[in-house]
Amino acid sequence: MFFKIKLILFFLIAILFGPALPPSNLAITTLDNFEYSASLSYDFEQIKHTVPFVEKDFVGFKEFLGFFESGSDYKKINRLGYLGKYQFGKSTLKVLKIDYIKNDFINEPALQEKAFLMNVMRNKWILRREISRFNGLVINNMFISESGIIAAAHLSGPGNVKKFLRSFCDSDLDLKDANGTKISDYLKTFKNYNISEIEAIRKPSYIN
Repeated sequence: MFFKIKLILFFLIAILFGPALPPSNLAITTLDNFEYSASLSYDFEQIKHTVPFVEKDFVGFKEFLGFFESGSDYKKINRLGYLGKYQFGKSTLKVLKIDYIKNDFINEPALQEKAFLMNVMRNKWILRREISRFNGLVINNMFISESGIIAAAHLSGPGNVKKFLRSFCDSDLDLKDANGTKISDYLKTFKNYNISEIEAIRKPSYIN
C-alpha cells in the first residue's frame, strides 16, 4: 500500500508541475574512466522538491529511483538508518569501501552519486547472467527488463533478485522491504530504462 501511494504521488506531481530540468549547479561528466560527479554546493531545498527526470535513460532511471527512495533528499536518514538520496544501507557502503562517517556521506551529494553508480556497476556484474537470460521476457504477466532487475537489486539485494528470477518469479520469493515494497514492484515500476551504457564491473573503483 505504501508503495502504491508513492507511485500515485509521483504521477500527480508530474501531472501538476511537469518534468523538472536538472538544477543549474548539477554537473555530470561522461562515464569515461568512471568519472561521475555533482557539485558540492548542491541546493538541498531545491533537490527535495524536484520532480524526477522522465527521460528513459540512466539519468532518468537514477532520478526516478532517488525520488522513490527519499523524495530526492540527499540528507534523508530513515527510521532504519538508511542514508541519503538512494537510501544506502551501511553494509552496502562497506562493500563499496566507502566509510560513511569518515567521508561525511550524508552531506556529500557527489559521493552519493558515485556510490549509486558503483553499486549499479557491481549489481550488473553480479546479475549479468540473469540479465542475459531474462531481459525482455514476460513472466506471470510481468515484463522483465535490465533496468527493472537493477532497481530490484537496489531494493532487495542482487542475491534475492537472482533467486526470484531463477524461480521464474515465484511469489514465495518476492521479498518485501520494511515498507512492504516487493521485488516485483520495482521490476514493474523501473522497467525499460536504457542503462546499457553503464558497464558491468565486479569491483568498481572509487575515485576521490
